[in-house]
Amino acid sequence: MARPYSAAIVQSQQAQQMAADPEAAKATRVSRRDFLAADVSAAPPEADYWLRVHRRAMACRFEVTLGGEDADRVADAREALDEVDAIEAQLTVFRESSALVHVNRRAADGPVPVSQDLFELLTLCRTLHDDTGGAFDVTSTPLSRCWGFLKRDGRLPRAAEIASARACVGMHRVVLEGSGRTVRFAGAGTEVNLGAIGKGWALDAVACGLRRRGVACALLSAGRSSVLAVGSRGRGWPIDLTSPRLDGRIARVYLRGGALGTSGAGEQFFEIEGRRYGHVLDPRTGWPAASGVLSASVLASRAAVADALSTAFLVAGVHRAREYCAAHGGVMAVMSLDDRSGRPQVIGSADGAEVEIG
Repeated sequence: MARPYSAAIVQSQQAQQMAADPEAAKATRVSRRDFLAADVSAAPPEADYWLRVHRRAMACRFEVTLGGEDADRVADAREALDEVDAIEAQLTVFRESSALVHVNRRAADGPVPVSQDLFELLTLCRTLHDDTGGAFDVTSTPLSRCWGFLKRDGRLPRAAEIASARACVGMHRVVLEGSGRTVRFAGAGTEVNLGAIGKGWALDAVACGLRRRGVACALLSAGRSSVLAVGSRGRGWPIDLTSPRLDGRIARVYLRGGALGTSGAGEQFFEIEGRRYGHVLDPRTGWPAASGVLSASVLASRAAVADALSTAFLVAGVHRAREYCAAHGGVMAVMSLDDRSGRPQVIGSADGAEVEIG
């Protein structure tokens, strides 16, 4: 059964100033996200209100924001959001019936045929893994299990346990055969988890669905970390970058097209003898990442790429981000460091985006 939709009308700043009914004002209040917040009150004043169509999927809220002049497009937004359910059913590791669970169970025994979409996504994961020097790796689940973070019960594993887990990790263990569109693992113990790229992949699909239906301007979001703009008005959709570990706004991004993904160091950690071990693991070493990065936001043309790179840059740090952006045009990173400077570093450039620091 499809999940229910919800639709909310959010008034613009100009319209709110004209409103005399305090109860109506309460109904329009919007809570802010932990990492990315779309500040609709700062959007161009020509629209009197915005329509937000949303539903729950992938353990978060997927949302399409439309301008009031596109009120007749709500049905199109709902239909485009339908695609998320099918993608979740294919990619989740929390349903026994999913295509990815089937791969994880059978691929160590031999080639497993998969759909064209899943094959293309795994191919993209391989490309991003190679281009980030292994910092983005969808096979790192054995390491998270080894450190106890899967059950939120962090522990310091023995060196032999880390080595054993690392032996199961790496995209070189995932064999993709294009002619038969199959996936095979090089051995037992390997498993794929697409949590770091799945929401962005789904947003890209929703955007394609909206464009197919003739929707020229909309803002899409998934949870607190992924945003995708289909067209824009004026300067662009204003998106605030924030972090629960930092006071105030890190930066504001005006998005006129393309995507923005953010990853943060988070709060899950444990301490032993005064040393802190965080849950963000570096798949290249098997140990918690020591990049010195609190949050990494990436702007790219595709939401899947932005999400994956934000994870990779959080793990690998500023140096890897600079290398990647120098070699790949159209990618920008905004990175907050765990230092006393208080000023994020902006790396690279992206078409259709403008960044204001602070």
